[in-house]
Amino acid sequence: MTYQHSYARSISDPVAFWAEQADQLAWYHKPRQTLINNTDGSHCWFADGRLNSCYLALDYQIEQGRGEQTALIYDSPVTATQQRFSYRELRDEVARLAGLLRELGVRKGDGVVIYMPMVPQAAMAMLACARIGAVHSVVFGGFAANELALRIDDAKPTLVLTASCGLEFDRVIEYKPLIDRALQLASHQPRHVLVQQRPQAKAALQPGRDLDWQQALVNAQPVAPVELSATDPLYIMYTSGTTGKPKGIVRENGGNAVALSYTMRHIYGMQAGDVWWGISDVGWVVGHSLIVYGPLMTGCTTVFYEGKPIRTPDAAAYWRVVEQYQVNALFCAPTAMRAIRKEDPHGELLAGYDLSSLRQLFLAGEKLDSSTHQWLEQVTGKPVHDHWWQTETGWPVTAPCVGLEGSAARPGSSNRAVPGYHVQVLDDDGHLLGPNQQGAIVIALPLPPGCSQTLWGDHQRYLQAYLNTYPGYYHTGDGGYLDDDGFVYIMGRTDDVINVSGHRLSTGEMEDLVARHAAVAECAVIGVHDDIKGQVPLALVVLKDGEELAEQKLQAELVANVREQIGALACFNRMRLVKRLPKTRSGKILRAVLRKIADGQAYVPPSTLDDPAVLGEIEAVLADLPRAG
Repeated sequence: MTYQHSYARSISDPVAFWAEQADQLAWYHKPRQTLINNTDGSHCWFADGRLNSCYLALDYQIEQGRGEQTALIYDSPVTATQQRFSYRELRDEVARLAGLLRELGVRKGDGVVIYMPMVPQAAMAMLACARIGAVHSVVFGGFAANELALRIDDAKPTLVLTASCGLEFDRVIEYKPLIDRALQLASHQPRHVLVQQRPQAKAALQPGRDLDWQQALVNAQPVAPVELSATDPLYIMYTSGTTGKPKGIVRENGGNAVALSYTMRHIYGMQAGDVWWGISDVGWVVGHSLIVYGPLMTGCTTVFYEGKPIRTPDAAAYWRVVEQYQVNALFCAPTAMRAIRKEDPHGELLAGYDLSSLRQLFLAGEKLDSSTHQWLEQVTGKPVHDHWWQTETGWPVTAPCVGLEGSAARPGSSNRAVPGYHVQVLDDDGHLLGPNQQGAIVIALPLPPGCSQTLWGDHQRYLQAYLNTYPGYYHTGDGGYLDDDGFVYIMGRTDDVINVSGHRLSTGEMEDLVARHAAVAECAVIGVHDDIKGQVPLALVVLKDGEELAEQKLQAELVANVREQIGALACFNRMRLVKRLPKTRSGKILRAVLRKIADGQAYVPPSTLDDPAVLGEIEAVLADLPRAG
């Protein structure tokens, strides 16, 4: 099967193409109705199919003779713990936990929030929900109580699963106080909170509501996977919204399973028995697609890593894992490799490890700069592939499909669209642009299986955010262009969502928090270049008349507020006082111009600019910012 043939067929006859891919799965009832196009532009894949994602990931693999194969490797340098679970052992743990969830009143369609660090129990919790048809929503453990409360109110979980703490190389982060505070802020209250006690910090349990995970499991009885419709939701994944209210991306069971099966085999070139390492957190879409569901549904061994690229213990941490577990391919964000490069620029630490098992490295989550790309290929001697996808799509939109013959890679681009995605570029009026013309990156409908077709409890917001801007197309929110050979170049977001170390965060939400300060008259928060994190937020603040608050004191107060409300992962620690902000005559702040000034890029003052002199003032204030090298 060649890339060219697969891609052409997926675009010309998507129904036949995806029906063939669906045949690769073990359905309880195979779908006869492959695609339904809804009148509002959304669509439905495999509507009459019946399956269970946990069964595909565990029970089916055992039936294929993989019961004693290692399914999950847990490696935690922060606790000096290493653990292996065979497919049979993992299935048994998940089945008992699923039985406990059912005893606690969780039923098919109920919401379950999982707020956990990178421990095996987090994956078990996800799979246990999938086993009984509950809809899990994993919230990254670094989010503050306020963000967690917003997600609890939106998902309305019957149960919350958590751990007593998460761990960094230099500190213990207690989760239970954050859970307690979130539930004080939230209107919705779950029946129970199930707490995995970790030895590094024991949590105080609230009688009647909180349960000790290990104790509750003692008498739990295992349950079998339930039969679900392909269109039943598997999980909710919250992503930043420009209004400050998170968007609950809904992933359906059937489309997700078909898409991930295709992804692992044809995009990443993985087969049953291979060792795959998705380096991320279960709180993000990568954790769902490339740590839990994708690898296990393919019969791979997945590495579950609780640590950092550096300081756990050093910049060779990743290479130690590759050698020790004979990793065949890995995925990570460019920010991780930039951190390694910063501490080991000549690959001296890497030289001490055997990477012969490693076939290739895939990087995504943010733009892969050419210098990091070249450095990584040089020091590892392995192919390094950039590719691009989104929380909304759930699997890659563009990538070199290493499992298909004839697929090519082009450094500097995010590579060609993978089969199923008809990527195009439009101008502001919705007209198609030719090669090398920059505009809005869109995907012609129908979207392939696995892509979100709605938001949790708010379908109109989904239509407004993704389908209404350009009728007939999914609006990615990214800008860029295609070259003469169809390679896609992503130039950045077209809205105010920035990418900090692979985490999509709303500058609008941060802006709202900054604006609440009593001394602030108005402000703009923009994403600026950072050599390690890709982007970090920068606040430009105009003080109220008569305010004489010292800049350092104001910055400390704003940083503390954003850290409390959003979390440390926002990396909000830069602020500049300015006399005024550049605006159009209608009063709109020119954030795109501010971003270019901050990054030292050339720009053309728009004709609608109210006062051109303000741009010189801003340039002087931002002259000392680090620029892209």
